Amino acid sequence: MPKTSYLLISLVCFCLLGVALFLQHVGLNGVHYPPCPLCILQRIGFLFVGLSCLFAFNIPKARISFHLFALLASLFGLIIALRHAYVIAYPEISCGLDPLEVFINQFEIVQALPFFFKADGFCSMPLPPIFGLSVPNWSLIWFFLLIVLFGYSLFNRKKAY
Repeated sequence: MPKTSYLLISLVCFCLLGVALFLQHVGLNGVHYPPCPLCILQRIGFLFVGLSCLFAFNIPKARISFHLFALLASLFGLIIALRHAYVIAYPEISCGLDPLEVFINQFEIVQALPFFFKADGFCSMPLPPIFGLSVPNWSLIWFFLLIVLFGYSLFNRKKAY
């Protein structure tokens, strides 16, 4: 993968995180989107992909390692987004209070950056779609595209890393 692609992917991931913060704090059409524990885990997936790509851009000797880490972070995010989409499709499996929320909200990073990492929404809460898709479905699309991109470039290397 060309070096500049890592910078572009990093920028896209950080923009997606910016959109998540906008939806949480400003809202869309008068509706705020409070993050649930699964939303926070998806944010962490995008954050790790973005940081991995930023490091891959800046550290050529370790580029393949950061590439693989970005692929794994994308796979993690896809699995979490699939679970979130499933919970929204079948809300009866959710008991309301999510024990994952208590676990996530105990981390020190949550205490330091609560505006970004504090989970206070319900995973099964149906929110208005954005351009016809729910937020977890948008995450699914982005994580899937990232996995395809990282996987393709990993197995179809024409330039040395």
